[in-house]
Amino acid sequence: MPIEKLSEKSFCIEVQNLNFSYNGNSVLENVSFSVKDGEYLGIIGPNGGGKTTLIKIILGLLKPDTGSVKIFGKDIKTFKERALIGYVPQRISQSIPQFPATVEEIVRSGRTARVGLFKRFSEQDKIAIEKAMETADVVKHRARLINELSGGERQRVFIARSLAGEPKMLILDEPSVGVDIAAQEKFYTFIEDLNQNHGLAIIFVSHDIDVVAHEVKCLLCLNKSLVCHGLPREFMKEEYLEKLYGKKVKFILHRH
Repeated sequence: MPIEKLSEKSFCIEVQNLNFSYNGNSVLENVSFSVKDGEYLGIIGPNGGGKTTLIKIILGLLKPDTGSVKIFGKDIKTFKERALIGYVPQRISQSIPQFPATVEEIVRSGRTARVGLFKRFSEQDKIAIEKAMETADVVKHRARLINELSGGERQRVFIARSLAGEPKMLILDEPSVGVDIAAQEKFYTFIEDLNQNHGLAIIFVSHDIDVVAHEVKCLLCLNKSLVCHGLPREFMKEEYLEKLYGKKVKFILHRH
């Protein structure tokens, strides 16, 4: 599903001085960063560090206390083109394994964000759905029920569902959860292909430091405030690890 590459000067996300609190407890403190169109960004940090809250704000599900957020150059308050953001929630492939729907039905449902509820699909919509299944390599499973697939296959289906809306940015929350180790390498290659060859900006949220360090091109480390934002190798510095996980953490790379 080729997607037109935008100018290198444009951004899909711009966050300035973002603050958010819940029941009087600070969750995000003065967070500022930007993500270029077509970038492959990893977001990492401890539990309670604000990763999920940040994603919900980007998706428009939460409103920040102060600060500004722009999505594709538009203020989040007025941004209406939700189909431009594909989102695969954490553990979705595990949470509804008994859902009585076929792969094709699930992928088709991802087109609704662009078309609208209760509207018939045009020929263009059908082509987009087919391309999404081809890109995610799930065409061969189109008639199978979702609960008949492995964890990795299910995850591809839900990514195909997001691709059906023809997004320009794909947010993956813990995408490797439920994917067996043997299939993970192929899965990460698939995600990289979406970024490199289909022009999608990828926002990859994960607790797996090892995976993030090897897969993403840029890393955002969050522990309420922004600890580090840059090349993955910069994150390996002991000072950043301590700010995220404490002085006793030990970081060992396994993948090559």
